[in-house]
Amino acid sequence: MLKQRLITALILLALLLPALFAPSPEPFAALTLILMAAGAWEWGRMNGCARVASWATGALALLICSLFWLTSWIQNTNPFVWLFTGSAWVLMGAWMLSRGVAAWARWPFFMRWLLGLLALCFAWLALAQARWTGPNFLLSVLVLVWAADVFAYFAGRALGGRWSHSKLAASISPGKTWEGVWGGMVGVLLVSLSWIQADRYFEFADPSFHTHLWRQGWWFWLAALIFMTSMSVVGDLVESLIKRSAGVKDSSGLLPGHGGVLDRVDALLPTLPLAMMIMAWSS
Repeated sequence: MLKQRLITALILLALLLPALFAPSPEPFAALTLILMAAGAWEWGRMNGCARVASWATGALALLICSLFWLTSWIQNTNPFVWLFTGSAWVLMGAWMLSRGVAAWARWPFFMRWLLGLLALCFAWLALAQARWTGPNFLLSVLVLVWAADVFAYFAGRALGGRWSHSKLAASISPGKTWEGVWGGMVGVLLVSLSWIQADRYFEFADPSFHTHLWRQGWWFWLAALIFMTSMSVVGDLVESLIKRSAGVKDSSGLLPGHGGVLDRVDALLPTLPLAMMIMAWSS
Protein backbone atom coordinates (compact mmCIF):
# COMPACT_ATOMS: atom_id res chain seq x y z
CA MET A 1 0.00 0.00 0.00
CA LEU A 2 2.79 2.44 0.90
CA LYS A 3 4.61 1.72 -2.36
CA GLN A 4 1.39 2.30 -4.31
CA ARG A 5 0.73 5.58 -2.49
CA LEU A 6 4.25 6.75 -3.23
CA ILE A 7 4.09 5.92 -6.94
CA THR A 8 0.72 7.69 -7.32
CA ALA A 9 2.00 10.74 -5.42
CA LEU A 10 5.12 10.96 -7.59
CA ILE A 11 3.08 10.73 -10.79
CA LEU A 12 0.73 13.48 -9.58
CA LEU A 13 3.66 15.70 -8.61
CA ALA A 14 5.33 15.09 -11.98
CA LEU A 15 2.16 16.35 -13.67
CA LEU A 16 1.13 19.17 -11.33
CA LEU A 17 4.44 20.84 -10.44
CA PRO A 18 5.52 21.70 -14.02
CA ALA A 19 2.00 23.02 -14.69
CA LEU A 20 2.02 25.03 -11.45
CA PHE A 21 5.30 26.78 -12.26
CA ALA A 22 4.73 27.14 -16.00
CA PRO A 23 5.04 30.73 -17.30
CA SER A 24 1.34 30.72 -18.18
CA PRO A 25 -1.47 29.72 -15.77
CA GLU A 26 -3.41 27.91 -18.51
CA PRO A 27 -1.71 24.47 -18.22
CA PHE A 28 -2.44 24.27 -14.50
CA ALA A 29 -6.03 25.41 -15.02
CA ALA A 30 -6.56 22.78 -17.73
CA LEU A 31 -5.02 19.94 -15.73
CA THR A 32 -6.98 20.72 -12.57
CA LEU A 33 -10.14 21.11 -14.62
CA ILE A 34 -9.82 17.46 -15.62
CA LEU A 35 -9.27 16.47 -11.97
CA MET A 36 -12.34 18.39 -10.83
CA ALA A 37 -14.43 16.76 -13.56
CA ALA A 38 -13.23 13.39 -12.24
CA GLY A 39 -14.26 14.50 -8.75
CA ALA A 40 -17.72 15.37 -10.09
CA TRP A 41 -17.96 11.89 -11.62
CA GLU A 42 -17.15 10.45 -8.19
CA TRP A 43 -19.77 12.72 -6.65
CA GLY A 44 -22.42 11.32 -8.99
CA ARG A 45 -21.50 7.74 -8.05
CA MET A 46 -21.51 8.51 -4.31
CA ASN A 47 -25.02 9.92 -4.62
CA GLY A 48 -26.40 6.84 -6.31
CA CYS A 49 -26.31 8.03 -9.93
CA ALA A 50 -26.26 5.36 -12.62
CA ARG A 51 -23.18 5.03 -14.82
CA VAL A 52 -24.39 7.40 -17.54
CA ALA A 53 -25.64 9.96 -15.02
CA SER A 54 -22.27 9.90 -13.20
CA TRP A 55 -20.42 10.54 -16.45
CA ALA A 56 -22.92 13.31 -17.23
CA THR A 57 -22.18 14.89 -13.82
CA GLY A 58 -18.48 14.97 -14.67
CA ALA A 59 -19.22 16.41 -18.12
CA LEU A 60 -21.49 19.09 -16.63
CA ALA A 61 -18.74 20.15 -14.19
CA LEU A 62 -16.35 20.36 -17.13
CA LEU A 63 -18.85 22.55 -19.01
CA ILE A 64 -19.56 24.90 -16.09
CA CYS A 65 -15.86 25.40 -15.31
CA SER A 66 -15.12 25.94 -19.01
CA LEU A 67 -17.78 28.67 -19.07
CA PHE A 68 -16.11 30.29 -16.05
CA TRP A 69 -12.89 30.27 -18.05
CA LEU A 70 -14.33 31.50 -21.36
CA THR A 71 -16.25 34.34 -19.71
CA SER A 72 -13.11 35.53 -17.84
CA TRP A 73 -14.57 34.79 -14.42
CA ILE A 74 -11.18 33.44 -13.40
CA GLN A 75 -9.59 36.87 -13.71
CA ASN A 76 -12.61 38.95 -12.66
CA THR A 77 -14.80 37.13 -10.16
CA ASN A 78 -17.23 39.41 -8.37
CA PRO A 79 -16.26 39.59 -4.66
CA PHE A 80 -19.86 38.79 -3.71
CA VAL A 81 -19.46 35.37 -5.39
CA TRP A 82 -16.74 34.52 -2.87
CA LEU A 83 -18.71 36.01 0.01
CA PHE A 84 -21.73 33.87 -0.89
CA THR A 85 -19.67 30.70 -1.50
CA GLY A 86 -17.62 31.12 1.68
CA SER A 87 -20.67 31.88 3.81
CA ALA A 88 -22.50 28.87 2.35
CA TRP A 89 -19.60 26.61 3.33
CA VAL A 90 -19.53 27.93 6.89
CA LEU A 91 -23.30 27.64 7.40
CA MET A 92 -23.82 24.36 5.54
CA GLY A 93 -20.74 22.75 7.08
CA ALA A 94 -21.88 23.63 10.60
CA TRP A 95 -25.43 22.44 9.88
CA MET A 96 -24.34 19.12 8.35
CA LEU A 97 -21.89 18.27 11.12
CA SER A 98 -24.38 19.16 13.85
CA ARG A 99 -27.13 17.02 12.29
CA GLY A 100 -24.98 14.01 11.47
CA VAL A 101 -24.92 11.26 8.87
CA ALA A 102 -28.60 10.31 8.93
CA ALA A 103 -29.81 13.84 8.19
CA TRP A 104 -27.79 14.07 4.97
CA ALA A 105 -29.45 10.94 3.56
CA ARG A 106 -32.89 12.52 4.04
CA TRP A 107 -32.08 15.45 1.76
CA PRO A 108 -33.73 15.30 -1.70
CA PHE A 109 -31.40 13.71 -4.23
CA PHE A 110 -31.36 16.69 -6.58
CA MET A 111 -30.38 19.11 -3.82
CA ARG A 112 -27.51 16.87 -2.65
CA TRP A 113 -26.28 16.37 -6.19
CA LEU A 114 -26.47 20.09 -7.05
CA LEU A 115 -24.69 21.24 -3.88
CA GLY A 116 -21.74 18.93 -4.52
CA LEU A 117 -21.52 19.90 -8.18
CA LEU A 118 -21.47 23.62 -7.33
CA ALA A 119 -18.94 23.11 -4.53
CA LEU A 120 -16.55 21.44 -6.97
CA CYS A 121 -17.02 24.05 -9.69
CA PHE A 122 -16.45 27.02 -7.38
CA ALA A 123 -13.46 25.30 -5.76
CA TRP A 124 -11.93 24.96 -9.24
CA LEU A 125 -12.71 28.61 -9.98
CA ALA A 126 -10.92 29.62 -6.77
CA LEU A 127 -8.00 27.31 -7.59
CA ALA A 128 -7.63 28.76 -11.08
CA GLN A 129 -7.95 32.36 -9.84
CA ALA A 130 -5.30 31.71 -7.18
CA ARG A 131 -2.94 30.45 -9.89
CA TRP A 132 -3.67 33.54 -11.98
CA THR A 133 -2.65 35.58 -8.93
CA GLY A 134 0.66 33.73 -8.90
CA PRO A 135 2.25 30.34 -8.14
CA ASN A 136 3.64 31.51 -4.79
CA PHE A 137 0.19 32.66 -3.69
CA LEU A 138 -1.51 29.43 -4.74
CA LEU A 139 1.17 27.20 -3.25
CA SER A 140 0.97 29.07 0.06
CA VAL A 141 -2.77 28.29 0.29
CA LEU A 142 -2.29 24.63 -0.65
CA VAL A 143 0.55 24.15 1.83
CA LEU A 144 -1.57 25.73 4.57
CA VAL A 145 -4.14 22.96 4.12
CA TRP A 146 -1.53 20.22 3.77
CA ALA A 147 0.31 21.45 6.87
CA ALA A 148 -2.94 21.41 8.87
CA ASP A 149 -3.50 17.79 7.82
CA VAL A 150 0.07 16.58 8.43
CA PHE A 151 0.53 18.29 11.80
CA ALA A 152 -2.93 17.15 12.89
CA TYR A 153 -2.06 13.55 12.01
CA PHE A 154 1.16 13.46 14.01
CA ALA A 155 -0.26 15.47 16.93
CA GLY A 156 -3.25 13.16 17.05
CA ARG A 157 -1.04 10.07 17.02
CA ALA A 158 1.26 11.41 19.74
CA LEU A 159 -1.20 13.27 21.98
CA GLY A 160 -4.69 12.06 21.06
CA GLY A 161 -6.87 11.62 24.16
CA ARG A 162 -4.34 13.01 26.65
CA TRP A 163 -6.12 16.29 27.32
CA SER A 164 -9.54 15.89 25.75
CA HIS A 165 -11.39 12.69 26.51
CA SER A 166 -14.01 13.25 23.82
CA LYS A 167 -13.42 12.63 20.12
CA LEU A 168 -13.74 15.46 17.61
CA ALA A 169 -16.59 13.75 15.69
CA ALA A 170 -16.82 10.15 16.84
CA SER A 171 -19.84 9.21 14.70
CA ILE A 172 -18.29 10.66 11.53
CA SER A 173 -14.53 10.12 11.77
CA PRO A 174 -13.57 8.20 14.94
CA GLY A 175 -9.82 8.67 14.41
CA LYS A 176 -9.87 12.47 14.65
CA THR A 177 -9.06 14.09 17.99
CA TRP A 178 -9.12 17.62 19.42
CA GLU A 179 -5.40 17.33 20.05
CA GLY A 180 -4.95 16.74 16.34
CA VAL A 181 -6.89 19.91 15.54
CA TRP A 182 -4.80 21.98 17.96
CA GLY A 183 -1.59 20.45 16.62
CA GLY A 184 -2.70 21.30 13.09
CA MET A 185 -3.31 24.92 14.08
CA VAL A 186 0.12 25.25 15.70
CA GLY A 187 1.73 23.71 12.62
CA VAL A 188 -0.07 26.12 10.29
CA LEU A 189 1.06 29.13 12.33
CA LEU A 190 4.68 27.95 12.22
CA VAL A 191 4.55 27.29 8.47
CA SER A 192 2.92 30.68 7.91
CA LEU A 193 5.62 32.57 9.84
CA SER A 194 8.30 30.71 7.88
CA TRP A 195 6.59 31.58 4.59
CA ILE A 196 6.41 35.26 5.51
CA GLN A 197 10.15 35.27 6.17
CA ALA A 198 10.79 33.47 2.87
CA ASP A 199 8.74 36.12 1.04
CA ARG A 200 10.91 38.84 2.55
CA TYR A 201 14.16 37.06 1.77
CA PHE A 202 13.45 35.89 -1.80
CA GLU A 203 11.18 38.79 -2.81
CA PHE A 204 8.81 36.68 -4.91
CA ALA A 205 6.91 38.44 -7.70
CA ASP A 206 3.58 37.51 -6.10
CA PRO A 207 3.22 37.78 -2.29
CA SER A 208 1.93 34.69 -0.52
CA PHE A 209 -1.45 34.41 1.17
CA HIS A 210 0.39 34.52 4.51
CA THR A 211 2.15 37.79 3.74
CA HIS A 212 -1.15 39.33 2.67
CA LEU A 213 -2.72 38.33 6.00
CA TRP A 214 0.23 39.66 7.98
CA ARG A 215 0.01 43.04 6.25
CA GLN A 216 -3.50 43.45 7.66
CA GLY A 217 -2.15 43.12 11.21
CA TRP A 218 -0.98 40.24 13.37
CA TRP A 219 -4.47 39.85 14.90
CA PHE A 220 -6.02 39.49 11.42
CA TRP A 221 -3.31 36.98 10.47
CA LEU A 222 -3.97 34.90 13.58
CA ALA A 223 -7.76 34.94 13.28
CA ALA A 224 -7.70 34.14 9.55
CA LEU A 225 -5.34 31.19 9.95
CA ILE A 226 -7.34 29.71 12.83
CA PHE A 227 -10.48 30.12 10.72
CA MET A 228 -8.87 28.55 7.62
CA THR A 229 -7.47 25.62 9.60
CA SER A 230 -10.88 25.02 11.18
CA MET A 231 -12.57 25.05 7.78
CA SER A 232 -10.05 22.59 6.37
CA VAL A 233 -11.16 20.22 9.16
CA VAL A 234 -14.80 20.92 8.28
CA GLY A 235 -14.14 20.01 4.64
CA ASP A 236 -12.52 16.75 5.69
CA LEU A 237 -15.35 15.86 8.07
CA VAL A 238 -18.08 16.76 5.59
CA GLU A 239 -16.63 14.36 3.02
CA SER A 240 -16.31 11.65 5.69
CA LEU A 241 -19.96 12.21 6.63
CA ILE A 242 -21.06 11.87 3.00
CA LYS A 243 -18.99 8.72 2.50
CA ARG A 244 -20.54 7.18 5.62
CA SER A 245 -23.98 8.04 4.31
CA ALA A 246 -23.11 6.42 0.96
CA GLY A 247 -21.57 3.38 2.69
CA VAL A 248 -18.18 3.70 0.96
CA LYS A 249 -14.64 3.92 2.30
CA ASP A 250 -13.18 5.94 -0.60
CA SER A 251 -14.79 8.24 -3.16
CA SER A 252 -13.34 5.98 -5.90
CA GLY A 253 -10.19 4.08 -6.81
CA LEU A 254 -8.92 6.59 -9.37
CA LEU A 255 -5.76 7.32 -7.35
CA PRO A 256 -4.30 3.96 -6.28
CA GLY A 257 -3.30 4.03 -2.63
CA HIS A 258 -5.06 7.35 -2.07
CA GLY A 259 -8.67 6.58 -2.93
CA GLY A 260 -10.31 9.11 -5.22
CA VAL A 261 -9.96 12.74 -6.20
CA LEU A 262 -12.50 13.85 -3.58
CA ASP A 263 -10.47 12.09 -0.89
CA ARG A 264 -7.49 14.28 -1.81
CA VAL A 265 -9.27 17.61 -2.23
CA ASP A 266 -11.92 17.45 0.51
CA ALA A 267 -10.19 20.01 2.77
CA LEU A 268 -9.51 22.28 -0.22
CA LEU A 269 -13.15 22.54 -1.27
CA PRO A 270 -14.02 25.08 1.45
CA THR A 271 -10.59 26.62 1.99
CA LEU A 272 -9.89 27.69 -1.60
CA PRO A 273 -13.07 29.80 -1.96
CA LEU A 274 -12.56 31.14 1.58
CA ALA A 275 -8.99 32.19 0.77
CA MET A 276 -10.29 34.12 -2.24
CA MET A 277 -13.06 35.61 -0.12
CA ILE A 278 -10.53 36.87 2.43
CA MET A 279 -8.36 38.29 -0.35
CA ALA A 280 -11.30 39.99 -2.09
CA TRP A 281 -12.65 41.64 1.06
CA SER A 282 -9.39 42.60 2.79
CA SER A 283 -7.44 44.05 -0.15
